[in-house]
Amino acid sequence: MTDLSLKHILEAALLAAGRPLTLEQMQSLFGELERPDKTELRDALKELDADYSGRGLELREVASGFRVQVRQQLEPWISRLWEERAPKYSRALLETLALVAYRQPITRGEIEDVRGVSVSSTIMKTLQEREWVRVVGHRDVPGRPAMYGTTREFLDYFNLKSLDELPTLAELRDIDSINAELNFSDAAEAAVETGDPLAIDVTATPDDTDIQASAAVVWEEDEAQAAADDTAARDPAEQASAEPPSEMLH
Repeated sequence: MTDLSLKHILEAALLAAGRPLTLEQMQSLFGELERPDKTELRDALKELDADYSGRGLELREVASGFRVQVRQQLEPWISRLWEERAPKYSRALLETLALVAYRQPITRGEIEDVRGVSVSSTIMKTLQEREWVRVVGHRDVPGRPAMYGTTREFLDYFNLKSLDELPTLAELRDIDSINAELNFSDAAEAAVETGDPLAIDVTATPDDTDIQASAAVVWEEDEAQAAADDTAARDPAEQASAEPPSEMLH
């Protein structure tokens, strides 16, 4: 088998599967005597990726394996092929998702402490129905609240191979400029908070920018907490020296 024919077989398999394929699944396509090793598969996939350079398709490795997909920049045109438009999620839901992604495992109460508002059951239900979030255990405290973490489907949806590929919180300082690009619907956000099913609107799906903007809120909370901790840890003598002498107050 030549490298070229191997590349063509893999391309056809990835297009026909309609889902990510692992290297093991690709190997299973071949008989025992002709089965390529993983190095050969990766070399063929690299060639295929190079072939897609400058084209409308791309090869991506996500948590579940490799897949061929339409480039995200083409979504405004490709989405018109379907009459039913993709849901748009509120800022409240995306902030909750970002907190789970960056601070997992995390309880619903801990999410509410960070956001400063209650998290509606509709938000948690939607995240679990989309299979982006799941219960990963229970906190060993009274009441044993459920702890949430992200799923393999979450990584696949946001084109991530692992959580290590999430942008660091330090990279997400410019939340205002990011939010300007998102154009969140205030009505949709209010609907999600109140449990209104109309919260799932019809304009765009979340993308990397959405999760980054939501994660920027987490970064701001971390910065505020760090500043508070620093103030609390100041030397008492230093704090006393900063106060004016009592005789100056009279």
